[in-house]
Amino acid sequence: MKNQVQLIAYVDRAGGGDLADLRRLLQTDLPGVFGGVHLLPFFHPIDGADAGFDPIDHTRVDPRLGTWADVGLLARDAEVMADLIVNHVSSSSPQFRDFAAHGLQSPFARMFLTYDRVFPQGATAAELLQIYRPRPGLPFTSLTVPGGQRHLLWTTFTPQQIDLDVADPQGRAYLEGIIETFRAAGVSSIRLDAVGYAVKRAGTRCFMIPETYAFIAELTAKARAAGLEVLVEIHSYYADQIEIARHVDRVYDFALPPLVLHALQRADAAPLTAWLAQSPRNAITVLDTHDGIGVIDVGADAATGRPGLLSPPQIDELVETIHRASRGESRKATGAAASNLDLYQVNCTYYDALGRDDWAYLAARAIQFFAPGIPQVYYVGLLAGGNDLALLAQTGVGRDINRHRYTREEIAAALGRPVVRELIELIRFRNRHPAFGGTFAVVPSDPQIVALRWTSGADWAHLTIDLSQRRGVITAAEAGVTRTLPLLGSSLG
Repeated sequence: MKNQVQLIAYVDRAGGGDLADLRRLLQTDLPGVFGGVHLLPFFHPIDGADAGFDPIDHTRVDPRLGTWADVGLLARDAEVMADLIVNHVSSSSPQFRDFAAHGLQSPFARMFLTYDRVFPQGATAAELLQIYRPRPGLPFTSLTVPGGQRHLLWTTFTPQQIDLDVADPQGRAYLEGIIETFRAAGVSSIRLDAVGYAVKRAGTRCFMIPETYAFIAELTAKARAAGLEVLVEIHSYYADQIEIARHVDRVYDFALPPLVLHALQRADAAPLTAWLAQSPRNAITVLDTHDGIGVIDVGADAATGRPGLLSPPQIDELVETIHRASRGESRKATGAAASNLDLYQVNCTYYDALGRDDWAYLAARAIQFFAPGIPQVYYVGLLAGGNDLALLAQTGVGRDINRHRYTREEIAAALGRPVVRELIELIRFRNRHPAFGGTFAVVPSDPQIVALRWTSGADWAHLTIDLSQRRGVITAAEAGVTRTLPLLGSSLG
């Protein structure tokens, strides 16, 4: 994977509506800005129960977006990442419909995980309550097949997303077929979506258990054999991310977004810099994604009680400050206020989480780009987008507040805003400067100052942000020339 900033976007929401339009956007409006693009689910269909994360056919491009040939054309210009949705398939998939129609006589009957497969002797209340799930309630949905036989399906997320039995040959063959489809289309990286929930065992939390690590290692080996790099997507206790990073190509740094917010909100750099001193170096860094702003990633370990990167009072203040900064809009989209809720996330654009403060927003992006790893920028974040209350009201899905459908005209207007122009210049600096291929260090400093440095031979780049004084500067040396870069909103603060 190129050590350059990547774009992450829904194909149909980033202006124009299809893969050809997205390619034109990258070539015409954003030439050379992104080294790669993560295409959020573009499979058939893109508008199911979970915005494409419940594919009916994971090996087919939604025809409204184009074809695999269009994916291949895009891959000629930029590295393409795609999602391998590991944990589940759509209840409308042909495999599940065959099972629903024929029960145990279906050739796909063993492909789907049922309650009795995990608990053949039944489960105690304690065992059921131990199961970790990102939604309220237990992860089961009842199905009655012809003949009256009833099955209790495992449905971690929604009743429309049926969990796979990844230990079964049919489940494994299904996933391996998707990997081969990606390889043939020119996809260079895959994200293992929801893989932390894929393995279930009686008497455990059914989330990130030892067997999960073994499964991730096995699936990663298959992907690597096909020439694909692997990014693992897991929201969990921070120490889990450090452990997972030892076994895969890339992990997300999901602790970074809340820690940056805390630093800017409270003028307190200590938790952020403590994390950056130990965070995985093979990370994909983000501030915003198609999901919400994670909280679990900086919280205590629910299983053992080990302390988190932020204390419970600090997390409470973080969440309340986001609600205040967004003028209460994030509260309308978070928790029980909206369907499809995630218990561990606040739904809000990152720009609104910072109160639409241009200086703070650029400072946050500078920290992200200096943090260890390869940065990804979400399409709404690229355009410093605000909360979409109209879409939230239309769908009732909390995360849609941060999934605006941009027209070409809206993108053109956003690209003319000073904050967006400065962000793009910051991206170009991160892509080009040779120091970012070297060694990272957190520079000891005052708790109210973020000081980060990259060094490669005689080349170096240094970021200093005084949180209390709201001042920031990048100084950099390249080929013996040292300069100061006005990339922190000097005209905006």
